Amino acid sequence: MSSIYAFSAQSLDGHDIDLGRYTGQVLLVVNVASECGFTPQYQGLQVLYDEFKDRGFTILGFPCNQFGQQEPGDADQIASFCTTRFGVTFPLFAKIDVNGPAAHPLFDWLKREKAGILGSERIKWNFTKFLVGRDGNVLQRYGSTTKPDALRGDIERALQAPAGPT
Repeated sequence: MSSIYAFSAQSLDGHDIDLGRYTGQVLLVVNVASECGFTPQYQGLQVLYDEFKDRGFTILGFPCNQFGQQEPGDADQIASFCTTRFGVTFPLFAKIDVNGPAAHPLFDWLKREKAGILGSERIKWNFTKFLVGRDGNVLQRYGSTTKPDALRGDIERALQAPAGPT
């Protein structure tokens, strides 16, 4: 796969979504969880989404239960939690695995494109973030401890860059 636009994923409400619908946008792809110590980052993610969405920026949230079983709920529970607790309006997808043999192909690709610390591809915990440029290629990977506000400058630069071929 040459870009994120070649993938599809199931939305939280069960519809297949071709990620090609986001062609030309800057994306922040995040594995999320409702019962994690980093869950308050939902608030910061929503602030970023509100600030930049009209300029071609979208956050794609992928619930994952692989880390400490911190996303035990079903799709309705996840949706309710995210909207009532944090006012999330960015797209959320069906619960997936991000590591191992059942990992979603999108996350296998993201990890190959931008390894983590010391070259490790494995995602270490919830709220790992991947910034994808308008051309559909991974620009940066951020660990769980990187707060959404710290991404503002990188998002701004990515939004100012011209879209290249996909």
